Amino acid sequence: MDQQVSDKSIISLAPWFDTPAGAYARAWEQSRLDELTADIFGYNAVQLGLPQIDALSANRMPNRWITDAALPSEGALRPVVMLHDFAELPFATQSLDLIVLPHVLEFAAEPHQVLREVERVLIPEGQVIICGFNPVSMWGMRQVAGRMTGAHFLPLHGEFISVPRLKDWLKLLNMEINRGHFGCYAPPCVTDQWLRRFAFLEKAGNRWWPYLGALYIVQAIKRVKGMRLIGPAWQKQRVTAGSVVPAANRMKNRQDRHGQS
Repeated sequence: MDQQVSDKSIISLAPWFDTPAGAYARAWEQSRLDELTADIFGYNAVQLGLPQIDALSANRMPNRWITDAALPSEGALRPVVMLHDFAELPFATQSLDLIVLPHVLEFAAEPHQVLREVERVLIPEGQVIICGFNPVSMWGMRQVAGRMTGAHFLPLHGEFISVPRLKDWLKLLNMEINRGHFGCYAPPCVTDQWLRRFAFLEKAGNRWWPYLGALYIVQAIKRVKGMRLIGPAWQKQRVTAGSVVPAANRMKNRQDRHGQS
């Protein structure tokens, strides 16, 4: 897939979120992102792409930006501050505390390079949150069938990445998965009416088949080998040779004190 095709596929994702299924997915992702980002602290947070979702709305860092690879046509919830190639991030090394990737990797021409850039610009112990479509789900199977029949349910050019595969990529970059969520267990319906009828599957799916949700969100932390957090420096009483009294001398001193009394 060349860069031109990749850019077109990213743009085609935005109007999909205005469909009934897209609105259903966007509501779930927004809720989970608000929960995950609310307690992540620091100074600089960036959302890469998909300004139709405000992934940083619940975060309290003083500097929060959305960047993209193309100008959003409509529906952006926060102004896009810069345009760039996701494979070459315009940020200094170890300068960001949090990066959110909403469906960036599966529509990027070089997802490995995007992750390498994310690792580069994150500070030690910085965090990345990744949203994606789960290929091991009813939506994923519907997408495979759509490619054969021509009746597509999800954006056409996405290469959906499974969670085990994503874990392997993150592990190679010394990123440790901290939390994860699966969601959207309704079948691939195209109308609000049918999606509402299957709303009961959310609780059932979370309990009985949690890994088969149509969407996933993964949160990972950048680990740096040889680095450890510094705790309080407890003062230890220094023991010297003169301060140690042999047991025989302690017994003699005790007997002398009893004799004097």
